[in-house]
Amino acid sequence: MGTSEQVQELKEQGNKCMKEGKAMEAVFHYSHAIKLDPKNYSLYSNRSLAFLKSQQYYYALEDAKETIRLKPDWPKGYFRKGEVEAATYNYTDAVLSYTLALRLLPEDPTLAAALERTTRERARNMKADAQIPWLGAGVGLILGVMIVIADHVVADKPMLSHPVLMALITITIAMVGYCVARGYRYYMSCQQQGLLDPPIDLFPDEEQEEGDPETNNSSSGSKSTGNHQRYTKAQARFRFKKGKKS
Repeated sequence: MGTSEQVQELKEQGNKCMKEGKAMEAVFHYSHAIKLDPKNYSLYSNRSLAFLKSQQYYYALEDAKETIRLKPDWPKGYFRKGEVEAATYNYTDAVLSYTLALRLLPEDPTLAAALERTTRERARNMKADAQIPWLGAGVGLILGVMIVIADHVVADKPMLSHPVLMALITITIAMVGYCVARGYRYYMSCQQQGLLDPPIDLFPDEEQEEGDPETNNSSSGSKSTGNHQRYTKAQARFRFKKGKKS
């Protein structure tokens, strides 16, 4: 546990970096301070903002949740969570987070404005989900009519001369347009939800089965056999970074 002076100094360095637009450098200072004072909820809140500015949404949300866990009666924790959720288009969750923050700090203009803005964005997004597929159907309908007209104008013997066939072609193309537009909205929704997925761990822990003779014959990291030394995940990261710098 570090002294309060060290923690405060690191926090101020992080705040200075944020003002200068150096969000990832601020993350470094806040992380150092958190190691010294892991129960300091304001540090998690500040680091959540730094991660958000760096578009590291998963970590930003995790820090916001930790802020709420450490200080559930502090409105800024819910505000941080709402900011991350709004930035990743999770408007329903963001509305809930802002509402919880506003309950703890009623009539706060910043929270009220954030809630109003997010509610408006959620309504616009829901409206787009409902309208865009039908817009695609309309475009398909127009395209189908144009194909039928072009067939009668250009061809000497129109292939689509029967009314039923013309209607079937037009309706089919309209349905294709509807499905394409709906699929596009679904794809966009999946992309937005993926913004909060945890990043890929490039250094996964090695799973060691019980009874592994190599594991049983080695002491807890104090012995190595020849050049086949094993490294922990943290050691692997350090060696990787060291190798890049050299």
